[in-house]
Amino acid sequence: MSSDIETQDRKALLELQLKRLQSMLGPILQNNAFYKQKLNDAGITRPEDIRTVADYQRLPFTSKTELSTDQIAHPPYGTNLTGSQDQFVRVHQTSGTTGQPLRCMDTDESWTWFAQCWKRVYQGAGVIAADRIFFAFSFGPFIGFWTALEGARLLGALSLSGGSMTSIQRLQAIVDHQATVLVCTPTYALYLAEIAEAEGIDLVNGSIQTTIHAGEPGAGLPATRQRIEQAWGAKCYDHAGASEVGAWGFECLERNGMHVNESEFIAEVIDPETGGLAEEGELVVTNLGRVGMPVIRYRTGDRVRLNKEACACGSCYLRLDGGVVGRVDDAIIIRGVNVYPSSIENVVRGFAEVTEFAVDVYRRNEMADMEIRLEIQGDSPNVVADAVGQKIRHMLGIRARVQTVPNDTLPRFELKAKRFIDHRNTDS
Repeated sequence: MSSDIETQDRKALLELQLKRLQSMLGPILQNNAFYKQKLNDAGITRPEDIRTVADYQRLPFTSKTELSTDQIAHPPYGTNLTGSQDQFVRVHQTSGTTGQPLRCMDTDESWTWFAQCWKRVYQGAGVIAADRIFFAFSFGPFIGFWTALEGARLLGALSLSGGSMTSIQRLQAIVDHQATVLVCTPTYALYLAEIAEAEGIDLVNGSIQTTIHAGEPGAGLPATRQRIEQAWGAKCYDHAGASEVGAWGFECLERNGMHVNESEFIAEVIDPETGGLAEEGELVVTNLGRVGMPVIRYRTGDRVRLNKEACACGSCYLRLDGGVVGRVDDAIIIRGVNVYPSSIENVVRGFAEVTEFAVDVYRRNEMADMEIRLEIQGDSPNVVADAVGQKIRHMLGIRARVQTVPNDTLPRFELKAKRFIDHRNTDS
């Protein structure tokens, strides 16, 4: 998986993408029942039907709902399989946070491709074979950092699994093995730092030099990134991917937005309402190496914003400001104002005294009210809470009821954090 194409012009990159797509469409049109029908209905019957960008945009979008519905109708794995089931060697599933969990299968070939994409994530962050990578992850049925583990093997780095360990055990393992790279969700990195402080473990002067995060937008938010870097004394890098898509995004050493790995993915940004191209909106992705269970023009639901300026690293790959800003359907409407959870987190994380937070939205007298609960360290929690409320109003244009709660009463998360609850969806 050469990155030579990354420093060439976009015309050469486009030619590579279309060639890869044509190569993939051959077996898909022949042996994948789901996409054969879908593409035939759009007038695509041969790989040669897709020769230009205009041809590519004739391909129909794919949604997660379609894939889940197909698996429900054809259990357990659906019809989006290129070939017979006995060719597949791995199966994982999505978290199910936005509906029916989706089972994702890989052949040996596509699993290696997925791992190669993660290898590119490491290379972007400057991780090398001499590094020792600690995975603070439970290694359950979700794809999570399984492919990150495989990518580390391809890189030649030493992998240290934190599966089944408690948080204290993981911190001790990091110290004992002198791990240099931490891989986990941004939320869990902050929680580990909280535990380390309570246990008297010095992370700032410890061995970790690089942290790489996925699973939620936190590492791309300036305030959250700063908190992680201050807590660990390390450089923080964001990454993005999905079980059904692959590891499509990485940060380079410039850390000025997230690159799309365009030698392995075709990416577009669309207006989620019209489906037309946009500079800010929903990310749409086609993976070019996962032939066994592909996604073609897949609507990821990720809200992103294009940065069209050339990156100082020399890459011609698309760059996204702040990585994944949030989910397209995550916007909370508070008295006529669209508010994204990531915007609230970026404000709250700017206050060093806040160790954890939770947000609740209620319907009161036909109006929406937002409440923010904060765990705050120090002698003046009410002063900090008032300051948070004032900054929320100033930065986001909404009023929020901000209150303090006792420390260690809000939930902590190893995987995707669930800090935002819209109770209006359950109100009778």
